[in-house]
Amino acid sequence: MKRYVIFALVGPFFGGFWLLLTTTLMSGYLHQAGYAEVGKLIAVFFKSLQFSYLFGILPSLMLGAVDDILWHVKRIRPALRVLLVGLIGFVAAELMYGSRGPDSGLLQFIMYGLVGFIPATISSALAYKFADDQEAVASA
Repeated sequence: MKRYVIFALVGPFFGGFWLLLTTTLMSGYLHQAGYAEVGKLIAVFFKSLQFSYLFGILPSLMLGAVDDILWHVKRIRPALRVLLVGLIGFVAAELMYGSRGPDSGLLQFIMYGLVGFIPATISSALAYKFADDQEAVASA
C-alpha cells in the first residue's frame, strides 16, 4: 500500500512540473521572454498543481501497479525494476503527448518522454527505499 501512496504523491508533482517545463520550452516562450521569467513559471506550476494531481494520479497509480508486479518477480533486481518502470513511463508519455503540435523531432520526442520517465523512476526508487520489505530484498 505504501508503494501506491508514494506513486500517487510523487508522480503527479514531478510529471506536472516536467510537462509544464516541456510545453514552455517547445512553445518558445522561455527563449523569447528570457530566463528572468522563471518566477512566473514556478507560479504557474503551483497554480496548476491541482490539475497535475487531477489528471496525473491515475497514470501514476498504473505505473505503481507495474512496479508492484515487477517487485514480485524475484529475478528482477531493484535497479533494473526502476529502469523498466521508467522506460514504460517514457513510452506511455511519449505516446500520449509526443505527437502534439507542429514541432516534431528528437528534442520533442525526448522531452515529452521524460514527462513519464522522471516521475516513474523517482517514484520507483522511493518505493524501493521506503515501501519494499527490506528483509525480502536482503534475502533475494
